[in-house]
Amino acid sequence: MTERPTARWGHRALPAATDLIGRAVPARRPWLALALAVTLLSQAAMAAEYLSPIAVVADKEGKTLFVALATGKKVAMVDAATSKVTGTVDIPAAPNGLALSPDGKRLVVTTDDPAGAVAVVDVAGRKLAATWRAGHTPSAPVFSPDGQTVYLANRFNHTISVRDAATGQEKQQWPVTREPVAVALSGDGKTLFVVNLLPAQAATAPVVAAVVTALDVATGQPTVIELPNGSTGARGIALSPDGKFAYVTHTLGRYQLPTTQLERGWMNTSALSIIDVAARKLVNTVLLDEVDRGAANPWPVGCTADGKSVVIGLAGTQELLVVDRAELHARLAKAGTSPKGTEYASGGSQTPDDLAFLTGARRRLALTGNGPRALTMLGNRAYVAQYFSDAVEAVDVADPAAKPVTVALGPQQPLTAARRGEMAFFDAAHCFQQWQSCGSCHPDARVDGLNWDLLNDGIGNPKNTKSLLWAHRTPPAMSTGVRESAEKAVRAGYRFIQLATAPEEVYQATDEYLKSLTPVPSPYLVNGKLSEAAQRGEKIFQRAGCAACHPAPLFTDLKEYKVGTGTAREKDELFDTPTLVETWRTAPYLHDGRAATMLEVLKTFNDSDKHGKTSDLTPQELADLAEYVLSL
Repeated sequence: MTERPTARWGHRALPAATDLIGRAVPARRPWLALALAVTLLSQAAMAAEYLSPIAVVADKEGKTLFVALATGKKVAMVDAATSKVTGTVDIPAAPNGLALSPDGKRLVVTTDDPAGAVAVVDVAGRKLAATWRAGHTPSAPVFSPDGQTVYLANRFNHTISVRDAATGQEKQQWPVTREPVAVALSGDGKTLFVVNLLPAQAATAPVVAAVVTALDVATGQPTVIELPNGSTGARGIALSPDGKFAYVTHTLGRYQLPTTQLERGWMNTSALSIIDVAARKLVNTVLLDEVDRGAANPWPVGCTADGKSVVIGLAGTQELLVVDRAELHARLAKAGTSPKGTEYASGGSQTPDDLAFLTGARRRLALTGNGPRALTMLGNRAYVAQYFSDAVEAVDVADPAAKPVTVALGPQQPLTAARRGEMAFFDAAHCFQQWQSCGSCHPDARVDGLNWDLLNDGIGNPKNTKSLLWAHRTPPAMSTGVRESAEKAVRAGYRFIQLATAPEEVYQATDEYLKSLTPVPSPYLVNGKLSEAAQRGEKIFQRAGCAACHPAPLFTDLKEYKVGTGTAREKDELFDTPTLVETWRTAPYLHDGRAATMLEVLKTFNDSDKHGKTSDLTPQELADLAEYVLSL
């Protein structure tokens, strides 16, 4: 599990380098201010043109939709009957989640703010009523049934915050596993189910999987529900109308296999995991893909009001997938009780590998927009937030002949190269049979926590997925530098991982998107500055020789070294020196992900001081050094 702060939840970021970028640049890191200035100014100009709907909720009457606009930094109100935007409220940072109070009077809006901004909107007055401060990147707010408590996830602090709904004051805080991004509260208000985006284990562990944390609301006691081996990119959760089951969407990577093909889900499959709410345990996991067609990047999930269907947004294929709930559970019951299986599966334990399990029990509905990353259900009608189309799409999922109705949230803007590249990065249309997108292995263009045996450096030597942040600034690419530049790696990725070719303009646009990525300030910073421990660690960083290969501002010298971390036939391998910027976000560490924590890199996997002179450091000095590296 990645180390995380335990006593800094009230930290604040210093003012941003410019009012336009809305990003905190810590005063003790002038190199970062310099590196970000040009990129962030251009990115901010681009972002201001787009709205990027990322969350949607409806009032009890189903008359008004509230839509969070991420790059628009607003919440829009939409009249469901007329499909018109009737008003907007400005939000102090990019919103990512919404929760409407049971009485319909207050809308809690979480944001992508390192300083923890949470906005409270007065629904009747359509104005900002209050701003709270939570942890790093508060997300996924949920009200208690009585409306007196709000639960929200501090994504990069890896915690759940329990807040007084009237004042925003924190009552309690509970740790969870890694990057909580989706939350659902049981109907009786007793159990909070938290979806953790990424695995937290070493990539070489026997099981590497994201988890769902079931928190007892009365005690905060967690029950960890492990998803199947290879589960990553867990994005959505919804409860059945009867409250008996929770449905979780995620990618299921077949990382144990060499990446020689894509047919029949050889590399990545898309999954729905079913959780028994009362028992707080996994029932089983089913695949959403078809035998010869993937259902890439399942994201939001909901249920029709009558409980007949589970509805999943496929963000990689621009579709809704509708699953017959009764048939789903009937098949799960048969597969779970029959050792010989059924016509749909060869026994319950084989269900997560069976691409035919949902045959005849699912329908795919094409959407007209792009980027279904959120949905809310009103009866049988799904309202889908289309991130890249700046629109909400209404679809009657019970009527196969119904046509989607599109609600434009603003005027259509011309696409910049970076925006086109972002769309391509998350679009499985560029992949053979739509099994995956670039974003399947690189959620948010970062890491999935898995080792993959790519064929660019031979076979039988899997490597951990690398973050793509600053990839174009820090050549060569890949752990062993087998691609001389990120540009070449992008083109090789489409050809040899997506197993498809695209026009050169798609590759160029992808380059521009990746170049536009900017570092997120570390949760280890205190008020935007290095902690006292990190300040001590900065001196040790110099003394131990780390700075020789990891100099600011890139924190890499762009060279390759033999650092003693190679094993087997790679024992004498040269490894590319990676940037340490945003290392706090990219666990596990080393080329094969064997180190779950930064302390393990420094202490456990540094034979003969080839990777910095750390053998003579005290436990406190090692901790301080890790604190500094994780603060970059």
